[in-house]
Amino acid sequence: MFKNFWYAVEFIDDVVAGKPKKVKLLGQQLVLYRKTSDNSIVCLSDLCVHRGAALSGGEIKDDCIVCPYHGWEYEPDGAVRKIPAHPERGIPRKARVDSYPVQEKYGFVWVFMGDIPESERPPIPDWSAIDDTETYRAVRGEFLWKSNYERILENGVDVAHTPFVHGGVFGNREKPEVPDLKIEESPWHCKVSVELNPPRSKGMWGLINPNKQDLKNRPPVPVSTTWYLPNMIQLEVGTPMGAMKIFDVNIPIDEETTLVKFVALRTFFKGKWADRDALRRVFKVLREDQVIVDAVRPELLPFDLSSELHVKSDYNAVLYRRRRQELIDAGWSVEGNTIVGEGPARVEARVIPSPTRKEVPELASAWNFKEVRSKELLGKQTEREERGDLPRTDSMPEKTREEEVPA
Repeated sequence: MFKNFWYAVEFIDDVVAGKPKKVKLLGQQLVLYRKTSDNSIVCLSDLCVHRGAALSGGEIKDDCIVCPYHGWEYEPDGAVRKIPAHPERGIPRKARVDSYPVQEKYGFVWVFMGDIPESERPPIPDWSAIDDTETYRAVRGEFLWKSNYERILENGVDVAHTPFVHGGVFGNREKPEVPDLKIEESPWHCKVSVELNPPRSKGMWGLINPNKQDLKNRPPVPVSTTWYLPNMIQLEVGTPMGAMKIFDVNIPIDEETTLVKFVALRTFFKGKWADRDALRRVFKVLREDQVIVDAVRPELLPFDLSSELHVKSDYNAVLYRRRRQELIDAGWSVEGNTIVGEGPARVEARVIPSPTRKEVPELASAWNFKEVRSKELLGKQTEREERGDLPRTDSMPEKTREEEVPA
């Protein structure tokens, strides 16, 4: 899991004025609420600095959120403005929690989980098609996995699995070959485009879809899959009836739990009557994927590329893993277990630092909760390499790298 990225954590319409919303991301409890003054959304660490109560169980007062335990009032910037038990005394410098930047965009609430300056932050991808309600009809939904989000992301952009996992839906076992990929990439994304042979249409689609011919006479369908760091997927399919686009965010609740929120667009069957069938098809694909991904071992992606065998059609997954390693090396990784202690007796809470910790030097010592640990996974990997438990990544023969990793 990684800090220093924008994460879509909720649909905009599901954050209602006057009702704090609890969300969990990167092992962190957060609270979202709308300010009374301008209806904008605030995101705070959902952890009262006094006795650790969940602020999300409190109420909204003016632009503040009030802790349900002792009534401490928190400003949108995370600072405490009132301690009811001692109104005559000054507010301690450490009476504050982290407040994270928020954007409302493309139907999602985006929260920046990290402390790097605004000019250095990775971009939110251009998902403006979601806002084009004239061209597209949209449905949305969510799906809970007991799997790691990176395994889910790799599955979502893998074109080679569709004939076997989704045969009859949009995968075709009659022709599982993956032709040459057209690649578009940047430091923050990778898009692969290909033409695939569709299966014979069934049900309502089969009644009007022209691809009822034999395989050799069935026109190919353009398909593209895109990953965006750290956890987003965009799928585009040019069906014979029109365009279909699916945007999904794989929200890492923790290392082993992922909440997928998606928006599915279509340029055909744009009446409300077709929404139920559109959702049914998305959930059918998700359930088919879940059966496979939940059983993948190891549950987390290996650090070493040579730990799993790669072929040409895995280009986008290999690029993701290389960028992932670069982010770990840069110190952007987040330790999964952010609560330290033995068993249920957890004694220390750590939080992902917010920008204020760096932007306001005079507040450098005004934080009660320590920062979440980073790079520990890489450190443990290095220790194991030094002991000889693992082969060193940089010692892998060049020939092996070329054979196992597509160029």
